Amino acid sequence: MSAWQVHALKYADRNDRTRVESFLFDDDHNAPHPMDYFIWVLRRGAEVILVDTGYDGAEADTRGRPIIRDPRDALAEIGLQAEDISQVIVTHLHYDHGGGLHLFPNAEIHLQEAEMAYATGPCMCHGALQMPFTAEHICEAVRRVFQGRCVFHKGDGEVAEGVTVHCVGGHSRGLQVVRVRTDAGWLCLASDATHFYENVFENKPFPIVVDLQNMLDGFATIQRLASDRSLIIPGHDPLTTELFPRDGPEFCWRLDQGPHKGFPF
Repeated sequence: MSAWQVHALKYADRNDRTRVESFLFDDDHNAPHPMDYFIWVLRRGAEVILVDTGYDGAEADTRGRPIIRDPRDALAEIGLQAEDISQVIVTHLHYDHGGGLHLFPNAEIHLQEAEMAYATGPCMCHGALQMPFTAEHICEAVRRVFQGRCVFHKGDGEVAEGVTVHCVGGHSRGLQVVRVRTDAGWLCLASDATHFYENVFENKPFPIVVDLQNMLDGFATIQRLASDRSLIIPGHDPLTTELFPRDGPEFCWRLDQGPHKGFPF
């Protein structure tokens, strides 16, 4: 079978952050450390798989974290309509990754069993663990279950030929990463298994964590899944937009052919 094309679409950013929000162990916690927000699109001929959904304007207002563009508008500019998206891989149910499920009403979702159990279980009695979740987003995921439009994975699973998911946990109990066969080799959409390149390559955990050992073990897993370290794609690193070529709209970057400049790690 032919390889997949992979695009990253940026829908939001935050420039008011410092390094203390990105790394548990760091020598300069007060230095600025911006964050970008992405959704990812896999395409092979007529096949389309969306990885994560972002969040909408209402959630942006609630959390005081503005979006640059609605994820639906971003997709429309590359020729995709939200209503036509039939497959969505949800890496985890935090608001910025699963908060736009309702924007894709006809999609079947792929989710780890452990993530649903975590997001609906006793851990949510703790405010610190509940903080990245929004109740209505979780209810939307539950509705997909009752509609028969949720495929649960337990550990490793195949979504399509050349696209697999792998549960690593750590940041969220059922966080899964996505492995994609591309012309450049096996690419790993790591999502929040590593928010930034620095997390994985300098072994620095991200502060929002439910299981620190799983997060650290996950760093090794994503390096094993990718054919080359330059084919590991972090969930939020602005460096992605510098390393990979822009393709089409100003907010769209192509990942499946590898970086177009020297990889610094």
